[in-house]
Amino acid sequence: MASDRLMRIHSAEFRAMAERVLRATELTSRLNVLPFEDDAGKADLFERILGSPLPAGVTIYPPFFTDHGLRLDLAERVFINQNCTFLDYAGIRLGERVMIGPKATFITVGHPVDPRERRGWLSGGPIDVAENVWIGAGATILPGVSIGRDAVVAAGAVVADDVPEASLVTGDKARVHRRW
Repeated sequence: MASDRLMRIHSAEFRAMAERVLRATELTSRLNVLPFEDDAGKADLFERILGSPLPAGVTIYPPFFTDHGLRLDLAERVFINQNCTFLDYAGIRLGERVMIGPKATFITVGHPVDPRERRGWLSGGPIDVAENVWIGAGATILPGVSIGRDAVVAAGAVVADDVPEASLVTGDKARVHRRW
């Protein structure tokens, strides 16, 4: 799903996505109850969730959540701390040496703002995180965002716009932008 594309709910594409969501939820629920030292069991489940083995040096501490899994692209030496969520239907790419703090959330799909369209469509866009980025605990990365190399996203930040390379972004205060 491209950032400028909508997907109709109640379509064949949506039904296929919903089936994958159920499968990914089943697999992640099994992953999240394995003993921490069961490396073989975790490797098997991650391969089934992501559709391929984890790249070299990738560390993911459960609990781990994804709604799709097959569109989560992890480079080598990525670190993902506990309790992170990846809603990856529109695609998430994490570059080499990306570090993600606990409870971070990546969301690639949502609904249109217009209330007449909200229940009938999904909208979204891929998330791209360049190399050597640090995303702090509890940060939320929204659809269509790109984060530049060496950037830092502060704990609790809500990122709705692209982040330049080698920069620090902060902030979580909600503001009213418009009314209808």
